[in-house]
Amino acid sequence: MAEFSAKDVKALRDATGAGMMDAKKALTESDGDFEAAASWLRERGLGKAAERSDRENAEGAVAVATAGDAAALVELKSETDFVAKSPQFVSLAEKLATDVAANGEKVAEGYSEAIDDLKLTLKENIAIGRVLRFAAAPGNVLETYLHVQNGRGVNAVLVELAGGNAELAHDIAVHIAFGRPNHVNRDEVPAEDVAAERSALEAQTRNEGKPEQALPKIVEGRLDGWYKRVPGGVLVEQPYARDDKQSVKQVLGAAKVVRFAQAVIGG
Repeated sequence: MAEFSAKDVKALRDATGAGMMDAKKALTESDGDFEAAASWLRERGLGKAAERSDRENAEGAVAVATAGDAAALVELKSETDFVAKSPQFVSLAEKLATDVAANGEKVAEGYSEAIDDLKLTLKENIAIGRVLRFAAAPGNVLETYLHVQNGRGVNAVLVELAGGNAELAHDIAVHIAFGRPNHVNRDEVPAEDVAAERSALEAQTRNEGKPEQALPKIVEGRLDGWYKRVPGGVLVEQPYARDDKQSVKQVLGAAKVVRFAQAVIGG
C-alpha cells in the first residue's frame, strides 16, 4: 500500500471539500492515488462541501454558555431549520459556546474540521456565524438568556450590568430578547441616523398641515417615540416587556446596562 502524508490529506480536502476522515479513507482505498481518491469521494457524495458553500444559510441555531466571570454567545448557520434542529448540529453549537466562554473567541478558528465533517454528514452549507464573549468587569453582573424553539436556540442574549443583581440582569436579558434594541442609550445612536429621522419627521409633520411654530415640539415628541420603538430603538427607553407602564430605565433603578449582545435566527 502506498504511503501518503498529512499534506496529501489536506490537498485532497482542499480540492474536494471532503472531511478529514473521508479524505484519509479515500487515499487509503485508492492506494495513495490522488485522482482516484477524488473520484472515490465524488462517487459516494462525500466531496460536495465546496459546492454547498455558495448556498444561502439563513437558518441555524444559537447557543450561550458561562464560565466563571465570562459568557459566550455563538451562532451556527445552516440552510434549513430541519438540519438546525438535528442533535449533531445543536450539540456542536453548544460545545462551541462552552469552549468560547472558557477559552476565548479565537478557539472558534479550530472548529473548521468539525464544521467540514458536519457539512458532509448533514449535506448542507454550515458555517460559524457570530462569536462573542463578554468578560465582566469586577463587581459587574453578567447574565445570558436563550429562547429555545423546537429543540434549538433561536434568540440568544448576553447582558452586563453595573449594579443590580443576577435576577435583575436576567429580567433585562429577557426584555432584550423581546425588544431587540439597537443601542443601550441615546448617545450611542449615530448622529446621522438621528438627523435623518428628524428631517423625515419634520417633512411628515409639515405635510399634515401642523402650524409652523408647533413643529419643533411635535417633532421632538415623535423623535422620543422613535427612540422607544420595539423592535429596535434604545434599550433604556423602551417600555418594559413585563410592564409597559414602566421604561427599562425605571426598572433598572440605580443599575446601568454596560453592554449587551443579541443574535436571532432569521433576524
